[in-house]
Amino acid sequence: MGSFFTETANLLSRDFVHQALLALALLGLLGGVISPLIVTRQMSFAVHGISELTVTGAAAAMLVVGAASASLNTAVNVGAILGAVVAALTFGILGNRARERDSVIGVVMSFGLGLGVLFLALQTNVRQGFALLTGQVVSVSAERLIGVAITTGVVLLVLAVVYRPLLFSSVDPRVALASGVPTRWLSILFAVLMGLACAQGVQVVGALLVMSLVITPGAAAMRLSSNPAVVTGLAILFAETAAIGGLILSLAPGLPVSVFVTTISFVIYLVCRWIGRDRVRDGV
Repeated sequence: MGSFFTETANLLSRDFVHQALLALALLGLLGGVISPLIVTRQMSFAVHGISELTVTGAAAAMLVVGAASASLNTAVNVGAILGAVVAALTFGILGNRARERDSVIGVVMSFGLGLGVLFLALQTNVRQGFALLTGQVVSVSAERLIGVAITTGVVLLVLAVVYRPLLFSSVDPRVALASGVPTRWLSILFAVLMGLACAQGVQVVGALLVMSLVITPGAAAMRLSSNPAVVTGLAILFAETAAIGGLILSLAPGLPVSVFVTTISFVIYLVCRWIGRDRVRDGV
């Protein structure tokens, strides 16, 4: 046990760990803010679809510029964002009706995922392509950290402007539409914001892990409260705990971060589900 704390403390003094912690803290903030809206709008499956198509966009960019290109990181970032935004726009426009959303996501995701597999198979840098699925949090570059920071700032700024009508249309879309709220445009805008969040999350923690930061915190927080401010605050706390705590616990044993982040997220969800069982039973 002593060696665990010693090794962890030693690694926490390294610059690359500092960058990883900052990247995860930003992603935790981003995921915590956006996850309650995703859960309320029942778009969890869309997150999965966007994450997969982010990989397709990034893999296509890698194929275009070449694995040895000096601009590879920039190309991957741009490709990931384009893939995520195109997927989000497609889901937002074609899947505007709730009864059609899952089928639209499934159709588009299967086609895009097929292209992604092709692009990855054509890669000369297989390790770089595989990292898009599992993440590379301990090798976050300064350039990628800046990208995460800019994306977080943009998403938070836009949400601050449209939060009230967006929340209204998320909770009761029919009444919001009857009240003159532009629900369709808000759905498309939120899909784009969700795409930007997923694009950065995939590049840091991987497509297989991003859902634990943009879905689970909101789902857990909503078991404890129905107050939007409280739910958002709790979701941010849960996301930050899972992201930062997962990285710290993974340092000494040298195990994948995903093991600890997903485990912490799942445990938080189970605890919140148990604590909030009376609220659900009473229909609160």
